[in-house]
Amino acid sequence: MTRRAAPLPLEDSLGFQLRDLNRLMQRALGARLQARGVAQGAWYFLRVLWEEESLTQRELATRIGMQEPTAVIALRGMERAGWIRRDRSAEDRRKVHVSLTEAGRALRESLLPQAREVIGLATRGMSEEEVATLLALLRRARRNLGEAG
Repeated sequence: MTRRAAPLPLEDSLGFQLRDLNRLMQRALGARLQARGVAQGAWYFLRVLWEEESLTQRELATRIGMQEPTAVIALRGMERAGWIRRDRSAEDRRKVHVSLTEAGRALRESLLPQAREVIGLATRGMSEEEVATLLALLRRARRNLGEAG
């Protein structure tokens, strides 16, 4: 008789809880972004570019965990919207650098409060210390899995 693993109820599954929380947060943020004319896919690129403005398409795709061809499609849309500029490198013609336009920078002021609102909803009833602990534990779990390969 083979021994079966003990059941792991969804309520006790870290993976399920994280996935479900992410789904709910993405839905709440997506609705707020859409109301401001910003596709959720553009949000990830904007977040990275607000922190570090001039990156190659490949670096940008890597930072947000997207395949480069998929990223190129999203970046084209952002370029048409006037939020980014893409410039081919003079040193290496294979590289395309992405930078924000003034319009792309200006989105930060209207979109970051929306993200903060969603975070506030998700952490309602938690103390600042609890939120800091939650973030520290999540960063540690990410680091652990990153090191495990």
